[in-house]
Amino acid sequence: MQKRRISVRLEVWEIVLLTFVVAVGMWVTWHVARPNTNPVQSAREMDYFRERYGPTHYSEREEEWMIRDYFQDRRGGFFVDVGANHYRSNSKTYYLESELGWSGLAIEPQREFAAEYAKYRHRTKFFPFFVDDVSNATAKLYMTKRASMVASSDKEFVRQFGELDEVRDVPTITLTDLLDSEGVQHIDFLSMDIELHEPQALKGFDIERFKPALVCIEALQPVRQQILDYFSRHHYTVVGGYIWVDLENLYFAPLAPDTTK
Repeated sequence: MQKRRISVRLEVWEIVLLTFVVAVGMWVTWHVARPNTNPVQSAREMDYFRERYGPTHYSEREEEWMIRDYFQDRRGGFFVDVGANHYRSNSKTYYLESELGWSGLAIEPQREFAAEYAKYRHRTKFFPFFVDDVSNATAKLYMTKRASMVASSDKEFVRQFGELDEVRDVPTITLTDLLDSEGVQHIDFLSMDIELHEPQALKGFDIERFKPALVCIEALQPVRQQILDYFSRHHYTVVGGYIWVDLENLYFAPLAPDTTK
């Protein structure tokens, strides 16, 4: 009698286990293995750019695809890359130069990048400045070895990526002063990625004179509204087609003239 009771208990335990395994299998089939019939909006919209311009890019994310799309792979334009960093890695302008024959200016306060620009970017002129709202001053540049691509005048921003390893005093210049010194009259594409210092840099830029056809600017939450206000004041509009697919940068283009008046 004792043995029989034990045997019954084992059979019940096995049934419970089998039921559990079947239930888990059904859950996996339904929630994991089945195709995603409702992908997020940004994933759906990115498919267009990936199929047309992918699968690879030099830019940190897919910014290169948006830029190419806007200009429809036009050849021979002129760019200004503020916060250019490495000549190729994470670059928004390397493809424009290497594949489409564009030329331009790269502005980056970390002087150690200059040699590779001279060696590999023959159509790009490198300037070791910190773009600010005043020229001929000095700014503090905070850096960490754990995130070599991050360098900012905002100490707390850099600390999010690791302990501060170095602080440099770097010379400042306004974008307008630099462009005037180089005799630049017009910009096709302006890239600006300087880790929360974008509003200050924009104060030193006469956008209505140089009228870039497209601006790609990092717009992190603490400075996003200031950036939106700046471009609105100067009659630029957000390029709506890229809002869903790039959640870190904003793209701006000049408002079209109102022909109804």
